[in-house]
Formats: sequence, structure tokens, C-alpha cells
Amino acid sequence: MTRSKFVVAVAILLGVAVAGVYFKQTVAVEAQGITAIPQFQVDPLWPKPLPNKWLMGSVIGVSVDSSDRIWMLHRPSSLSNNERAAALDPPWAACCIPAPPILVFDQEGNLVDSWGGPGEGYEWPQSEHGLYVDYKDNVWIAGNGGNDHQVLKFAQDGRFLLQIGRSGMSQGSNDTANLRQPTTMTVDAIDDEVYVADGYGNRRVIVFDAETGDYRRHWGAYGNRPDDNDPYNGSGATVGADYDPALPPARQFSKAVHGVAISEDRLVYVADRVNNRVQVFQTDGTFVREGFVDKATRGFGSVFELAFSKDQQQQFIYNPNGMNQSIDILERDSLEVIDRFGQGGRYPGQFFSVHSITVDSHGNIYTGETLEGKRLQRFVFQGS
Repeated sequence: MTRSKFVVAVAILLGVAVAGVYFKQTVAVEAQGITAIPQFQVDPLWPKPLPNKWLMGSVIGVSVDSSDRIWMLHRPSSLSNNERAAALDPPWAACCIPAPPILVFDQEGNLVDSWGGPGEGYEWPQSEHGLYVDYKDNVWIAGNGGNDHQVLKFAQDGRFLLQIGRSGMSQGSNDTANLRQPTTMTVDAIDDEVYVADGYGNRRVIVFDAETGDYRRHWGAYGNRPDDNDPYNGSGATVGADYDPALPPARQFSKAVHGVAISEDRLVYVADRVNNRVQVFQTDGTFVREGFVDKATRGFGSVFELAFSKDQQQQFIYNPNGMNQSIDILERDSLEVIDRFGQGGRYPGQFFSVHSITVDSHGNIYTGETLEGKRLQRFVFQGS
């Protein structure tokens, strides 16, 4: 039996999700002029087991480099004593040991590199959050700990290159020198600028020169100047008790501004997680449009991160819907959900707090699950 046939057989036996087997959102797809929707199948044997008794904690960032290697960031500190028993002094058991925070896998799921953690010359975050590999294969990470007011840039081998912001120094959403609990970032290859979703503490997108770290510009929801004193939906990273989806949408970003992505036609897409929406801007911060996903969602909200399909027009956006335990497929122009796959659970193809997403050059999706999910999964593109 070939590996591909074996994977399919295992998937069938486990009852895993294949391109939305669990549930689909009923939409008038043909009426929108959409004739083909991407389909995916989970690979239950990817990645391969980690060496050295290593165990990954809450996965908090995933990205793909120019060689189609998959990078992920997790929180070693999220592992309980029972999970890190071999690392205790004295050891409690033969297994396990927290893996380094950054792990790198090849297409076959082999671990090919690992590094990360505190070092000389930079302030490693208190609580890791968000990883992005840019067009030069530099690695950016952020953090959402209380004093994590910085983002870091490294070479692929872990060599430190740049820090933007300083730990514990934020002056709020209009501070141009520091961040406040930034969530993730993306780098624009045209202008060599880094766009930061900022974040759990601030309510904005902010842009810096990706080489020097010099400030360029920032904006809030609808392109407004961010206002930390304006009423908003929720306190911190959860939907507020007084949230009413029937009311007019919030005029400021929520906490958390949780993801940012730039399309090939140079539009900036922002995941406003707790407000259950995607907002679209020009690169100068001019507001273009918005769309809502499961607007009645409470808890952590519905829009976590955004990744584009690999067709030439980038017709679709993929959203890890962490509260509803699905991957949503949005039509990019309308921002409407046209399909979704997955459901809550522990089996391959199911999710618990799916948080992060990336897409390789073949169109395959990779997801990371945070909180107790603590898992990396691969969904193989099956065509449209």
C-alpha cells in the first residue's frame, strides 16, 4: 500500500474531516459567480513525532519559507508539570521535555531545525505569540505577555537581527516607538515594510521599515486614529458581556487586533478578532471595506488570522475560526463565508482552539492550535 493510500485509509477509519464533511455553511455559491471551491484532506501522519522526548505546547504561530519548509512557534511554558515531567528536578517521569519554541519541518513532516528563547542583545517575549517568515527568509516573532511591547527579527539560523520596541515601555495606541502585546506581522516585499497587528494591548495596525525599524505610519478601524478611551466590544481578548451583534459595529478595533495579511494586489486585510470581522485597507491605511464572520460569536471571537489561496487571483481567504472550531473559506472580494471544514474534537481534521494558519506553494494549509489544543496539522489541497 502506498503512503497516500494508507493516509486515506487511516483518515476514513478515524472519521476525520475531508473538505467540510462535518458541516458546511449553506450559501448561494453559484449566485456569487463562484464555480469552484478549494477542497482539502487532512494528513493524519503529518508531522512526524518529535525527537529527544520533546513535546510542543500551545501553538501560537505558523509560516512557510521560500523552500516550503513549515515554521511554527509554540509556548514551552504552557506545558503542565505532567507534560514536562522529564524536565523537572528531580524528574517525575521518563517523558517529556519542552521542545525549543521554534520548530521547522520539511514537506514530509521531518523536524529539520529548532531554536529560540532568551539570548544576548534582545528581549525574548514573556508569552510567545505570532511568527512570520518574510520574503528574505528572515523570521519575525511577537509576544502577548503583559510587558511584551516589542517584535523581534532573526535570520533563519537564529541569529538576532532587529528589535522594534522595548519591553514594558508602551505609551498606548499612538506611541510610534513601542508596541503593546503585538499578535503577529507580515512583510511587504515591495516597500520592505513590516505591518504589525498591535494587538492585545493596542488597537491598531502599525508599519515600520523592515530593515531599520523606523516608524512609518499607523491606523485604527476604518482608518481612524486609534482611541484607547473609546468604548469597544470586550475587555482584553474576549467579547464583552454587553455585546449585541445587532448594534452598529465598533468604530475602533477590539483587543485583539489578531492578524494582518497583504494580498498580491496590495490590499491589507486585518483580523479584528473580538469584533468578528475582517477589515480591508490600502497600504496607506485608507479604509476599503469590511465583512463579518459568525457575527454573534462570543468568547474569543471568530476571526483569528488570514491566509490567501494560491490561485493567481487569490480568490479565497482562509480564516482559522478559533471559537467555532473550523477553517472558514471566504470569497476575497465579498468577504463572505462560502464554505468551511472541521469541527471541535481531538481527532485529525478536528480542532480545539485553532489559532494560526499558513499556506505553502502547493496550496496546502497548515494550522496551529493554542490553549489545550497544542497541535500542528496539515490539510492537503485536493483541487477545486
